Amino acid sequence: MAISNDVLSSTLRILLEEEVDNLFKAVPLLEQMRQSGGVETYDGGQKLDVPLILAEHSSITQLSNGYEPVNLAVKDALRNATFNWCDFVAPVVITRKEELSNKGPKAVVSIAEARMKSVMGLLQREVEKQLIAGSSTVLSDLNSLYSDDQNRTNGGFMAGGAYGTAQGGSVGGINTATFSTFNNQWKESAAFDISDMVDLYINCQAYTPGGGSPNLIVMNSDTYKEYKSDLFANERFMAEDSLDGGRLSLMFHGARVYYDPFMDGLQTTTTTGAGKDVRAYFLNTDYLKLAFDEDAQFEMEDFEHISGYASRSANILTRMQMYVQHLGAQGLLTK
Repeated sequence: MAISNDVLSSTLRILLEEEVDNLFKAVPLLEQMRQSGGVETYDGGQKLDVPLILAEHSSITQLSNGYEPVNLAVKDALRNATFNWCDFVAPVVITRKEELSNKGPKAVVSIAEARMKSVMGLLQREVEKQLIAGSSTVLSDLNSLYSDDQNRTNGGFMAGGAYGTAQGGSVGGINTATFSTFNNQWKESAAFDISDMVDLYINCQAYTPGGGSPNLIVMNSDTYKEYKSDLFANERFMAEDSLDGGRLSLMFHGARVYYDPFMDGLQTTTTTGAGKDVRAYFLNTDYLKLAFDEDAQFEMEDFEHISGYASRSANILTRMQMYVQHLGAQGLLTK
C-alpha cells in the first residue's frame, strides 16, 4: 500500500525539526544568531516596526539661585524604523514514477527525506548569502549587512564611513545622515593589525546601551587566517560547545570569531576610496535580530497531489527579516 500524504507529512515534520537544528549549525551567522538569542518570533503583522530613541527629549537647566526659568523646549525622541517581511517558499516533490521504482513506505520516506534535506540546504545557503553579502538573486526582500558604499546605496546596514559624520542612506526608513547617532562603527585596517580590531571593538562597546559589546565577529578568509596566525603562539579559551566536530572557533575579547565563505571577495567604497575589502562584521546580537513569523519558520506544509502531474509536493514556507535596533553597537572592518 502506498504511504499516505498525511503519514508522509507527519513523518517528515519530525525529520524537519531535526534538520532545522542542523541548518543553523551549518552556517556561522545563523548558528550564532540562534545560540545568542538573536532570533525572535512574531505572530503575524504586515510589517516590523522597531521603536528607536534618536533625539534628546528635553534640556537641562542648572539652578544656581533657584529662580532660573526652566527650559521647557522638548522634542519627540521616538521614531519608528519599519522593515518589511521577506516571504519565500521552496517545494519538496516526489514523482509517482519514483515511488513505483522505490516501493515500500521506508523507501518513499527516504526519498522524501533526502529531497527535504536538499531543499533545507538550498534555503540555508541562500539566506546566508543574502544576509552576509546581499547577493541573492531571489531573496531581494531580505535585508543584508553588506553595503556597497558609505551611503548605503544598495540598502545594506553596514557603511564604510566615520560614525556620526560620513554615513548616508536609510535603514528601516530612518535617514542615517539626519540622525547621525543611527550609524555603525567603522575602522580601516589596510595591513591587518589586531590593534585595529581593538579600536573597533572599543568603539562598538562605547556606544552600546547597558555596557554590552560585540558577541559575534564574522570574517573573510584572509582576515581569519591573519588573525589566527597572530594568535598562534598564544592560548585562547572558548566555551566547550564551540568545540564542535573540529571546526575552528576563535575568540576575541569574549566574542566568537568565525569565517564565512560568503564574505570572500566582498568589496565596498568607503570615504577613503573604492575597492576596499570587507574584512569583518562586528555584531551585537542583543540589537541585531532575525525575526520569523511563528507559523512560517521553515515550516513544511502538508503533501498534496499536484493536479495534472503524476507527483505530489509539500512546500517549505518561511517569513523572516533581519532588523537592527542599534547600529552604533555594530562595526565594520575594511581593508
